[in-house]
Amino acid sequence: MKLWSTFGLIMKDMWSISFFRDVFREFVGTTLFLFTSLSSVVLWPHFGPQSWDTITADPLVTMESLHECTPDPLHVSLAFGASVALTCVCLGGVHLNPAMTLALVVGLRVSPWRAALYVGAQLLGALTACGLLLGIAPAPLRSNLGINELASGVHLYQAFSVEMAVTFQLVLSVLTVTHPKSAFLSLAPAVLGLSVTLGHLIAIGFTGCGMNPARSFGPAVLTLNFENHWVYWAGPCVGAVLAWLLYDLLLYPRWTSLGDWLMEFRQVFLTAPSKQPRSPESNTEI
Repeated sequence: MKLWSTFGLIMKDMWSISFFRDVFREFVGTTLFLFTSLSSVVLWPHFGPQSWDTITADPLVTMESLHECTPDPLHVSLAFGASVALTCVCLGGVHLNPAMTLALVVGLRVSPWRAALYVGAQLLGALTACGLLLGIAPAPLRSNLGINELASGVHLYQAFSVEMAVTFQLVLSVLTVTHPKSAFLSLAPAVLGLSVTLGHLIAIGFTGCGMNPARSFGPAVLTLNFENHWVYWAGPCVGAVLAWLLYDLLLYPRWTSLGDWLMEFRQVFLTAPSKQPRSPESNTEI
């Protein structure tokens, strides 16, 4: 009976206009963020007076020219940072990142059932963004779409460590600037944009910089290239959880034991789901 009562409270909380609006914002935000960001990764080489129509007729020339082109790390980093900052300004407290959502779940800032639908919306947004990019990109460029790949000589453990580190600093930045008492709360979008830019400047040379499983998922699905794809899930998710552990258990302790964490989980998410926090800004006061 208690189980059915809890289930009823959960469904009542989820079956609301505000909940569906939050899920929709995750979809729209991720689509906008990744479409604008990944557009900067696709190689747009300059062929002088030639056009894509004349180049496509000679695939050998096209491929040689493409191999001569490399994306500018600074260009890509600034594009990703500016894109996430402007998306946060337009849509407010969106996650845009499954690893970020995971950190907020274990920090009891977002419920597991909300998180599951948020992540689904983020992945769908990533597929939509890549589908739009696939539709507008010239034919010679459609085989890449900004897919993440390990650089030559980079081992899996190194790639995992880099992805973990850059996501760690991103999540720690989010937890810090979105706290109600943070001095940088009003500047949160700018700070997050700088964090994303920094992460890309660090990781592009190693892994292409995932830092966001949805960002890696979209291109991988549309190009059917899942080589080493697990790195771009495991690294960011571990980094996100480690950032939560540092922030909530060491820097600003909210619990003294695992039992306290479980007790708060039951109180917030199982007893009164309607009172649960819904965004990073809902951090517990310290």
